[in-house]
Amino acid sequence: SGIDIRQFAQSPIPKGDTIDFLMIGRIIADKGVREFAEAAQLITAQYPNARFHLVGWLDTNPSAIQQSELDQWISSGAIKFHGKLSDVRQVIKDSHVYVLPSYREGTPRTVLEAMAIGRAIITTDAPGCRETIRHEKSGMLIPVADVKGLVQAIQRYIESPELIDEHGAAARARAEDVYDVTKVNRDMLRGLQDLA
Repeated sequence: SGIDIRQFAQSPIPKGDTIDFLMIGRIIADKGVREFAEAAQLITAQYPNARFHLVGWLDTNPSAIQQSELDQWISSGAIKFHGKLSDVRQVIKDSHVYVLPSYREGTPRTVLEAMAIGRAIITTDAPGCRETIRHEKSGMLIPVADVKGLVQAIQRYIESPELIDEHGAAARARAEDVYDVTKVNRDMLRGLQDLA
C-alpha cells in the first residue's frame, strides 16, 4: 500500500483557538466510531476548544451504526458530521489530529493520507493500524475498543499542543520514507522481477 505524496501534499497545521480531531470511514462499529463519539462527548464537556469531525457514510454492514444513533451524536453538538466526501484533502488540512480507532484494518488508506498531509495520528494497536505509525513519534497507539485510552491520547494533544506539530512532521517524513507510492511500486516491481 502506498500514497501519492504529491497529491496529498504536506499542509501547515491550522492556526487558531480550536483543536480539530477528524475521523473518516464507514459508519460501522468495527471502525471504532462509537468510541470516537463517546470520547468526543467526554472531551468537549471538559475542553470547549476541542472539535470533532466525522466524514463517512452509513453502511449495510451488520455492525452498521443506525441513523438514529448518528443523529443523537450530531444533535448533542459533540460531532460535526460532513457526510461522504469525494475528496478528503481539505477536511484533513483543516484538522490537527487524525483519529482511526478501528478494531482491524488492512493498511488504512485514510491514515496514510493524513500522514502525507502532515497530521499527527491516533490509531489502535491492532494489525494494519499499528504498522503505520511509530508510537510517541508520529502519533499515538491506543488499545482497541478503549474509550479511556482514546480520551487520554486526545488530552495529550490538547494539553501539549506542541506534539501536534512534532508528530505531524514525523508522520509526513514516515509517509515519504515508507509509503511513497513510487517507492512502493518500484519495490513491488523489483520483487516481481526477482521471481521471474
